[in-house]
Amino acid sequence: MIPEKPLPYSDEFSSVEDYIEALLEYTSTTDMFQILCGGVHILDFFTTEPGLFKTIIPESWQPFLVACNPMDFLDVLLRDDLDSPITKDGAGSPPEDLVTFVRDVRRLSLRRSFVPKQGKLPVLPRQVALGMNIKKVHEVTSFAGYVDRLMEDISTTYGQEMTHLIDFGSGQNYLGRTLASEPYNKHIIAVEGREENIAGAKNLDLLAGLAEKEKAMRNKKVYQQVLDQRTPKEKMSDRTLNRVAKPLDFAPEVVAAADMRPIKDLELTYVQEQGKGYIHYVHDRLENADMTSVIGKVKEDLLPGQEQDLRLMAISIHSCGNLSHFGIRSMVLNPDIRAVAIVGCCYNLMTEKLGPPTYKIPYMRPSLQAINGRVARESEKRDPQGFPMSQRLCKYKDGVRLNITARMMACQAPENWTESDSQGFFVRHFYRAVLQKLFLDKGVINKIYHDKGEEADDQGNWSSTPFNTSTNPVIIGSLRKGCYTSFHAYVRGAIKKLTSNSEFVQYSRVVREKMGDITDEEISEYERAYGHRKNEIAAIWSLMAFCAGVVESLIVADRWLFLKEHTDLVQDCWAETVFDYKYSPRNLVVVGIKK
Repeated sequence: MIPEKPLPYSDEFSSVEDYIEALLEYTSTTDMFQILCGGVHILDFFTTEPGLFKTIIPESWQPFLVACNPMDFLDVLLRDDLDSPITKDGAGSPPEDLVTFVRDVRRLSLRRSFVPKQGKLPVLPRQVALGMNIKKVHEVTSFAGYVDRLMEDISTTYGQEMTHLIDFGSGQNYLGRTLASEPYNKHIIAVEGREENIAGAKNLDLLAGLAEKEKAMRNKKVYQQVLDQRTPKEKMSDRTLNRVAKPLDFAPEVVAAADMRPIKDLELTYVQEQGKGYIHYVHDRLENADMTSVIGKVKEDLLPGQEQDLRLMAISIHSCGNLSHFGIRSMVLNPDIRAVAIVGCCYNLMTEKLGPPTYKIPYMRPSLQAINGRVARESEKRDPQGFPMSQRLCKYKDGVRLNITARMMACQAPENWTESDSQGFFVRHFYRAVLQKLFLDKGVINKIYHDKGEEADDQGNWSSTPFNTSTNPVIIGSLRKGCYTSFHAYVRGAIKKLTSNSEFVQYSRVVREKMGDITDEEISEYERAYGHRKNEIAAIWSLMAFCAGVVESLIVADRWLFLKEHTDLVQDCWAETVFDYKYSPRNLVVVGIKK
């Protein structure tokens, strides 16, 4: 059951402690890594001179990166054998210091390959798979089999038989529905904060045969007569008109007491049967890992005597941000939760325990306002529920911090990028970066300066670099597909959205004033001025996404360390892959088993 390594680290490391120490040392001391993981942002690509690429990329790398086809460069980062000679058409061989950097990042990134540990898993019945796409079917099928095997191993190895599975952030409850169905027949507690998701999940339970509609006890003749009386005459058939012409056969009080609820409003019922799966929904928006109220609601629904022997395993597929923290921490805080198996995602939604990185930390992007304003406000809270969880990371040097840019990049999946995908988002990033420069030149936004005194020369003048300046972010969001056919269409689409949509009222006046009369020739001039630098953006974006594999490894290692540190409670803990990366890149589960 327990993998050979508690974390799937490279064989180059002799032990997990050797890996953790190397990971922390590298991420805290390597300038290039810190620059690419949180130090820069695409919005600032062209807002300083000579530009982000020439400022942050080592001079020895630049000729190769500019000349190399973006997909060939991804091969260098992710797939090429670094111990053999590498040559790319039109670019030649990568410089040795670039190869060394790539080797280090690969070495410190957790292994993501997935080899199923059991034979062919049960195929999801059509009525259970309703609503799932190919990705979701793979995730649910794989994880349901993994959880079932894990429960069996815990029972055999540790003598603990789990009575229920509790799913944090169950959504449409695809996983819970699968585990409650044949052949698993598990008891599921689905905790979800959105009532509409619970309502949708219950409808799918009905179709899957896990729930039944309440049987309305009503006189069909009374029901039909009352329906007839409520139907407009112009919509009545001749047969209905004949019926309503007759007097009601029942006393008014009988009619008034009739159950007139339509079928869609009838309650669903879930019946607990021996040997059969069962689902219990709890509507709760979790704010921390204390599950006292949730478990209390569950105990109210248990059969007499069951509440004395409640043993829960917390599970979740892709619980966003801090919800993963809640799930992992719940085993430590709640006596009834005996094990956890949590797959995280959406690292950009995590809060910060230690607060945002200070501007004195080298290479952190000096933005007064993060691109995601909500996350910026959350990070200021110094949230005890946030990252990092472990004391090891909290106390390492000045404490490990990851800003929003680094955490957003950790959600990327560069190994899955196709040529068409890459071309699409490289072009979108290029358009957005040039538009930011246009905004700056036109006065829509301003430069924000930091550490002015440290950068000033003897005459009091000081230079503008990506590390001491940034610009006001303008959050545009997505535009219609036609806006990405050319830079001209993109600029026009962005201006229209910012000046006509009520959501962007804070921008509309200044954009209309500063850019309302911009000409097509001005737009074309910007594209001509920067068009030859598209490969610069493609190279940096690829490097950022590649390095962010180490960021995700740091997050997963922190969660494992948190459990490892609780030696008084935790018997065993580990992380391993549970999905095929090509279907589901966030494929690392963190498992903990209580003593």
